[in-house]
Amino acid sequence: MQIKAIIFDLDNTLIDFIKMKREACRAAVKAMIKKGLKIPFKKAFEELMKTYFEVGIESNKAFEKFLQKQGVKNEEILEAGIKAYLEEKKKFLKPYPKVKTVLKKLKNLGMKVVIVTDAPKIKASQRIESLGIGKYLDLLIGKEDTKKEKITSKPFEFAAKKLGLSVKEMLVVGDSIKRDVKPAKRIGMKTVLAKYGQVEKEKGKADFEIERIEDLLKIVEFLSSKQAQTTYEKK
Repeated sequence: MQIKAIIFDLDNTLIDFIKMKREACRAAVKAMIKKGLKIPFKKAFEELMKTYFEVGIESNKAFEKFLQKQGVKNEEILEAGIKAYLEEKKKFLKPYPKVKTVLKKLKNLGMKVVIVTDAPKIKASQRIESLGIGKYLDLLIGKEDTKKEKITSKPFEFAAKKLGLSVKEMLVVGDSIKRDVKPAKRIGMKTVLAKYGQVEKEKGKADFEIERIEDLLKIVEFLSSKQAQTTYEKK
């Protein structure tokens, strides 16, 4: 069965999200220290990043929680940190190289292009708008759409249903074995591991792996070939 749609994860697949988060947190810590935060830069940065992973990487409460943990209650320090964070975030909110080129070529091939993310939809939409890739998308599935995380496979099933396609007609591209590859494979979708965006190595294997996003075009070309149709129809 031929591939008719590509499902992309957003963060660390189309955007270098972790780099953006680190640089924004570094800028925030510098600004807070300048305003009077009495904590060494390295310790403060590590603690702020740790707090984000504790309360949620998308949380709006991370700065307040961070300062509470340090025993600091100062609105000026809090405001300086948030302001610097948001300003620096804009500078690093960029797609990986060749993302726009690849999305455009996929659309020219007649592929449906979908983003499935565990991020709140409003935040995902803001990032997509900043990246300038919204015009290439046919569908965005955010956390609110199914109220389930990708690990459950439900958002992937929802995307197939919305497009009226079989799961076997969809190819999933993501940086995580746990959140992208395994749940997609479980329901019969083909998978591609975006190794360039991996934060940590995980057990498991995708159908394909790529070191650069442009390598995806070769995979799509292969899956459209008679050889691939014969190979996968036998499975």
